[in-house]
Formats: sequence, structure tokens, C-alpha cells
Amino acid sequence: MEHAVVKHDGSTDRNVSLADTVFAADYKEPLIHQAVCAYLAGARAGTSAQKNRSAVSGGGAKPWRQKGTGRARAGTSRSPIWRGGGRAFPSANRSYAQKLNRKMYRAAIRSILSELVRQGRVMICDDIHVDEPKTAKMSKTLQGLGITGRVLLVTSEFDLNVALASRNLVGVETLEAAELNPVSLVGSEHVIFSEAAVKKVEEALQ
Repeated sequence: MEHAVVKHDGSTDRNVSLADTVFAADYKEPLIHQAVCAYLAGARAGTSAQKNRSAVSGGGAKPWRQKGTGRARAGTSRSPIWRGGGRAFPSANRSYAQKLNRKMYRAAIRSILSELVRQGRVMICDDIHVDEPKTAKMSKTLQGLGITGRVLLVTSEFDLNVALASRNLVGVETLEAAELNPVSLVGSEHVIFSEAAVKKVEEALQ
């Protein structure tokens, strides 16, 4: 399939050929949902942890004798019903990661990209760059392209100027082609690829 290549001023003078296997794949909503959920789950830290009665220090001695005091029997001062005791059902370190086969993940990315192309939300720019890391310059570039809302800029390699110039713009995210993920794609109203980034994405997903 053919897709227009846009210059920084918004004009187009040529097309680029895109692989149908990557940018014209079938829309598979269940697979996309699974990929998004797995990606979000993998980002969870899972570091919440509390101590049970055995993990709390102390409590080794019986507080008082078993009988004759008139008080309820107690074997440790670290019981969950005591102040300073352990938790009855404590949370523990865990991994929220969900297994997703590599082929499934790539198929989900292809499906998302294809649907974005069908909806006209993908733009291919000859190059994404700014001369210096100035927010105003990046804002002017996006205005020249006629882009508003949540935007994802995809470059072939990490560009420090682009990253610094766009980080203070609300709703603008920058990624390298190798870091493309389903959450960023689904959450963006417009995805702008550099021409070199498109080629990298095609090589990775074919």
C-alpha cells in the first residue's frame, strides 16, 4: 500500500510504500485487549508487602502463664489482635506479569497499526527533528503539520533534542521505533512516524 510522506510545513510531494502485512492486517480486538492488559500488568511494581506474625521481631516469650491470671491465654505478643503484632493476611511481593507469546504481541501491534491507518490517524513525516531543544520549536512543528490532541512521535533512534523539546507539551509522547508498545499506540489520537522509523517497524514486525 502507498502512504503520503508529509514535510514539516504540511505539504506532500511523494508517497512511500508500506508492507500490507504490517499496515493492512485484520483488526483483532480480543488480541489487542490481551496485549494492552499484559503490557499494563507488566508495568506494575508488585512491591507492596506487610509482615505476618512470624516476620515481626520479638514475641518469642509467652506474655504470661497459661492459667491462673484471669486473662485470656496468649502465646505471643505479636498476635494479629495485639497492638504491634503482625498482619493476619499480609500482602506480599508478587509479579503481575502475564505471559504473551512474541508472535501474539507482534500480531497485536500489526493489528493496531493497521486500524490506525484505516482511521487516518497515522502520519509519515520525512524526518522528525528540531534544531535545538526548544518547546516552542516543537509546538510550531506540530502546528505546521496540523496536529492537535494526544500525539505519539516515533523516531528511528533516540533524539535528545526531540525528547527535550516535546516533554513539556501536554499530550505529546516520543518513542524510538524499538520501544513501540500497544498502550502508547491505543492511547494516541495521532501517530507520527519518521520515514526511517517506519522502515524499522516494518523490519521488526514482518
